[in-house]
Amino acid sequence: MNRQLVLELGHRPASGREDFLVAPSNEAAVALIDSWPEWPDRIVALSGPEGSGKTHLAEVWRAASGASSIQAEGLAASDIPSLVGMRSLILEDLSSLEAAEERALFHLINLVRSEGASLLITSRKPVARLPLKLPDLVSRLRAIPQAVLGEPDDALLAGILVKLFDDRQIRVSPQVVSYLASRIERSIAAARSIVEELDRASLSGKRPVTVPLAAEILGRE
Repeated sequence: MNRQLVLELGHRPASGREDFLVAPSNEAAVALIDSWPEWPDRIVALSGPEGSGKTHLAEVWRAASGASSIQAEGLAASDIPSLVGMRSLILEDLSSLEAAEERALFHLINLVRSEGASLLITSRKPVARLPLKLPDLVSRLRAIPQAVLGEPDDALLAGILVKLFDDRQIRVSPQVVSYLASRIERSIAAARSIVEELDRASLSGKRPVTVPLAAEILGRE
């Protein structure tokens, strides 16, 4: 079979609030983000596994608040007062925080509160359960309001698949969506992976995305 060379041109995912699919597994997190600037605290956290929607919701809040974003890894090398001076900040992937950076996070939390700024923390694990050593930091994290994003149910997983295909401008039948939703791992990361694989296979083989193609890709995996 002649196969077309696939160029990695990328695509632009839809990441607005109207593009986020709400379901029981994430409605608490959506409600928390939507409630800004009337948050229950100056600092809130979103936790959930990779691909659960934390980054999408953080982007929704960034668009609403004008927040800047920084990775937790390497926080100790950052200028904390300058970050807080931006008034709204997203601290991403707290699970990657190194032990040497705990004091930097403690300083950040204290300064956010004293300056009346806003801080959104994302983490794969609940922030109150992270294996941190600094007692004062642990107590502060335990007091932070937190929303957990869980695994998607059948309806949400199907909706996510439709959105991911739409992001890549791929038309698929309901049968393809139903077939995939009943067979892939119940996670957004798995949905993203299979859509990417199908996109590549479709372009490479000049074939439409159908149930037989989906079965072929899943069979390889």
